[in-house]
Amino acid sequence: MPPLDSIPQALAALRALQAQPPTPRGRWDLAQVLHHLAQSIEYSMTGFPALKPGWFRASVGPLAFQVFGLRGRMSHGLDLPIPGAPALAPGQPMAPAFERLTKALQDFEAFTGPLQPHFAYGALAKPAYTRAHIFHIADHWREFE
Repeated sequence: MPPLDSIPQALAALRALQAQPPTPRGRWDLAQVLHHLAQSIEYSMTGFPALKPGWFRASVGPLAFQVFGLRGRMSHGLDLPIPGAPALAPGQPMAPAFERLTKALQDFEAFTGPLQPHFAYGALAKPAYTRAHIFHIADHWREFE
């Protein structure tokens, strides 16, 4: 997969993935991964259900995000749920999962309201949040290569 640098590129990669759905190598199936990615994007606009402590969001979280930025990619546990998010059941239908992530990406791209603090990184401006989402998607895409 080519590197992702923008929401339009992520949408194009999602369409390609939909055309030829792979089998992930991780513990989650493809629908779970897509719903997880959509949750993260949705929560950036509506608020995460649980946040790391303030001291973490003011120190360790931003430092990790800075390191990811310097590396040009993130790495994280690919089967770790978003803190406080509903569990993602395996075996869900694929079409709604693709639709949800597509909608989340489009909604985020068009969003002009205040963004909510990231559960680990804290407050992020839209360009930084975009980068966080792109890094997150690209990290999960590694499961499909």
